[in-house]
Amino acid sequence: MPHGYTVLHPHCSRLGDAPRRMSQTPAPHSEAPLRGPTPSSRTIPSGDVQAVDGMSSCHLSYPYLKMANRFSEVLRDSALDLAPYEDLYRWFHAHPELSCQELKTSEKIAEHLSQLDAFEIHTKIGGHGLTGVLRNGPGKTILLRADMDALPVKELTGLPYASTVTMQDAIGLERPVMHACGHDMHVTCLLAAAETLVKIRDSWSGTLIVLFQPDEERGGGAQAMVDDGLYSKVPIPDIVLGQHVMRLRAGSVGLRPSTIMAAADSMRVTVFGRGGHGSLPHQTVDPALLAAHIVVRLQSIVSREVDPSDLAVVTVGSLQAGQTENIIADRAEIGLDFRTVKLETREKIISAIKRIVEAECMASGSPKPPIFAPTRRFPPTNNDNDLTSKLADSFGSHFENFDGDTPRTNVSEDFSTLATCKDLPSCFWFIGGIDPELWDKAQRGHSDAEEIAGNHSALFAPVIQPTMRAGVDALCLGALTFLREE
Repeated sequence: MPHGYTVLHPHCSRLGDAPRRMSQTPAPHSEAPLRGPTPSSRTIPSGDVQAVDGMSSCHLSYPYLKMANRFSEVLRDSALDLAPYEDLYRWFHAHPELSCQELKTSEKIAEHLSQLDAFEIHTKIGGHGLTGVLRNGPGKTILLRADMDALPVKELTGLPYASTVTMQDAIGLERPVMHACGHDMHVTCLLAAAETLVKIRDSWSGTLIVLFQPDEERGGGAQAMVDDGLYSKVPIPDIVLGQHVMRLRAGSVGLRPSTIMAAADSMRVTVFGRGGHGSLPHQTVDPALLAAHIVVRLQSIVSREVDPSDLAVVTVGSLQAGQTENIIADRAEIGLDFRTVKLETREKIISAIKRIVEAECMASGSPKPPIFAPTRRFPPTNNDNDLTSKLADSFGSHFENFDGDTPRTNVSEDFSTLATCKDLPSCFWFIGGIDPELWDKAQRGHSDAEEIAGNHSALFAPVIQPTMRAGVDALCLGALTFLREE
């Protein structure tokens, strides 16, 4: 390419967006087209500016473009036969385990890693967490993470490998168990990526850490691994990377700078009344009525106290008071969940919840002050902008369906704890898991898009391919982007 030229990369626009203005000056010679998703992937003279809907213009230097394309070529030339991993995925799907009980899952992972004969394996970190370390010469240290736990959901997919597992939960109740959030796909993709990176180790230099985390669903697994000395067992990484399968078209990859997933907090609020017979309500303080007033009033927090341009959600997920129809109970429990992006919004919501609950208790004549018990907390998932830009270059060169400005979601993760505990840069992206034919049919209006099952549904089951291929390639590209050959 002649000196003074730059390439406008496809990640600079959203999928389907057309450029507002293209340079009219033809390039002196043609370049091989990228596999990016938009018509904006073309050579333009240095100094020309191209604006695209929703994002400012940006340029990618030719040397880095060559590097990104080389990574893509290496992956295509060295692609694994994923049939054994498809079988492995079916095994993980059929054998889910609840948070903090991922024993068989971790043993299966350790067995597979040991067969690769390349990784230094550390097990039982923060419970059933484990890592594999591959030292491959000088360079950066990159950590790739997958979560392992499943959910207390009865599977209704009808798949031949559907889960029929039941387990006792944290309070001793026997519960059906299902991989309803795609963690089985995460584990399988990371294992396949590990084998791929071993296979092509002559193409990169540095240290690779693959980390399999327990207890993501309850928000405690990442912190548990850190507290159990994770970074005294493995090298402190330079960069932490991860991904999640989502209700998106299979084969697609989505990334965005800054916040990609919201913070989440949950709490259990106990309010007190005075119990008695249902025929003598004047002798009681009814906690069910008190709780009902609280639930209604809480709905005004987001609509009347949070800036409409901000993101916030407050949900009452459970309400329990009494066991019998004709007895007024002496207490009620309210289960709350709220999602935020900004720290100041989180503090405002916590303050509003306490103010409303305490005021309603006073109005009802509650005999005791309420109790607020936090049950879990997920941090926001914030992508480092520099990492995001470099990954978008690599992903845009490889994936036909890549969105560099994927919408932020209110779903939450504890992934970032692995990075923030050491003030490390991190990046997290999404892969699609919905059958392309089903997705496209819904997009054309031939079916109801709302009927497509998403994460945590009893019907959620990512189509194995092309979901797995995209997930494996994304993890490999993520590592290769920073594990450059020395």
